[in-house]
Amino acid sequence: MLELQSPAQSKIIYPDSDGKPMADNTKQYHLIVTIQGGIDGLYKDDENVFVAGDLLWYPVEGNNAVCTAPDVMVVFGRPKGYRGSYKQWLEDNIPPIVVFEILSPSNTIKEMAKKQEFYNNYGVEEYYLFDPEKGDLCGWLRAENKLEVIEEMRGWISPRLGIKLDVVEGELVICRPDGERFASYVELIRQKEQQQQRAEQAEALLEEERRRREVLEARLREMGIDPQQL
Repeated sequence: MLELQSPAQSKIIYPDSDGKPMADNTKQYHLIVTIQGGIDGLYKDDENVFVAGDLLWYPVEGNNAVCTAPDVMVVFGRPKGYRGSYKQWLEDNIPPIVVFEILSPSNTIKEMAKKQEFYNNYGVEEYYLFDPEKGDLCGWLRAENKLEVIEEMRGWISPRLGIKLDVVEGELVICRPDGERFASYVELIRQKEQQQQRAEQAEALLEEERRRREVLEARLREMGIDPQQL
């Protein structure tokens, strides 16, 4: 009797994109990029802190339906580098520890509730949600294996990142542990230009002082006085 062979299971594909845009508007995009860049810069010298924006996270091997793409995620204990997606079983089973979401007009209450449940179920320790339209900042911190709401977010300092989160006149303000504010690329360029301008002004003042000193020394010599003896 011929024994029928079951067909080999098809290889599971884990797409690198969910087909959704990274952001719905310029304000949301600006915040996502600034947060991702600020945290990445904070850990620029630590090769084992991976920071990503809008990257699909698959926590369960064998199930490509279980996934989400945090606007920003931070993973401790994993090397920096390129990834098409974050497959947790290939990353020593280490989940993102801190995640940020920037609310967009298209986000629904149901969608965000599912994301919170996802982060609760799969090991996120800190979850922060900011609504740019309303200027509302919310946060959750894991306690006793469950994400619990943070009652007061104004001036909150992230336990894992050490950064300070606040809302000033409806705008999200994040400061590094040294007090320096997270800045956009344009703001960083302006800061660099201002620093260069101040350095050039200081150099010009030094040069002017040097010329004045040379003129004074020349006059003293004309009077028969050695400037070195003064």
